[in-house]
Amino acid sequence: MYFWFKAIHLIFMVAWFAGMFYIWRLFVYHVENPHQEVKAQLAIMERKLYQIIMTPAMIITWVFGIAMMVLQWSALSKAGWLHAKITLVLFLVFWHFLAGYYRKQLLKGKTYPSKRFRLMNEVPTVILIAVIILAVIRPF
Repeated sequence: MYFWFKAIHLIFMVAWFAGMFYIWRLFVYHVENPHQEVKAQLAIMERKLYQIIMTPAMIITWVFGIAMMVLQWSALSKAGWLHAKITLVLFLVFWHFLAGYYRKQLLKGKTYPSKRFRLMNEVPTVILIAVIILAVIRPF
């Protein structure tokens, strides 16, 4: 059962990260494009990505991650790498909801420099690298 949970956890983690990589790029296109009809289309894409792909993927990733921890609690309860990983994933959850905040601000017509979203687009990559290293190498 544990390995099925792990497979589902990884599948939805990939979907969540794919959405995290893409939404910030959509925000770049949104703020750089002067045409209202293009911005409207981007807003639809952002909403669908956030609500239909990212948020369910985040929830399923968490559910199956917690399920794996419950199944392996005695081995994992003192694992320092797991505490570090959970801390990074909690920051990613914050980043997820921050994307939702910016999506709503863009819908209201607020504008931002595209450089902000270009930089924010890199954060999930750094988190992904760190989480994978922690989960595979288990340095603590």
